[in-house]
Amino acid sequence: MKLILAAVATTLLAATVPAAAQDREAQREAQYEEAFEELVEGRVAGEPTSCISTFNSNRLRVVENVGLAYERGGTLWVARASDPRNLGPWDVPIIERTGSQLCRHDVHRTIDRSSGMFSGILFLSDWTPYTEAPEAEG
Repeated sequence: MKLILAAVATTLLAATVPAAAQDREAQREAQYEEAFEELVEGRVAGEPTSCISTFNSNRLRVVENVGLAYERGGTLWVARASDPRNLGPWDVPIIERTGSQLCRHDVHRTIDRSSGMFSGILFLSDWTPYTEAPEAEG
């Protein structure tokens, strides 16, 4: 009888641990989505592209829990990271470009701002332009 109870308890515990992990993951995903929505609030998405021209690379920034962003004129270009957990507030992007443009297929690494140590590799989506939404006439 004790053996059966132990087996049932183990099975129940194993079933609840993945559920708790799934809940935490769902909360993280919601946080990532909220950070992204906050970044592009009041803007309209355009057609994504794999590469963008960057005339002033000091405008490129890491957006924690989202990806990389580059602002030029009234357009905010955003490339979302496939795993936004890899982007923290102390990460600095190091990009090995293969051409004159900034492309999603370039090699993207991050280093820690305070230590200078390697902190991760980024895999990015296409660059999506976000422009200010036109004012509604009323």
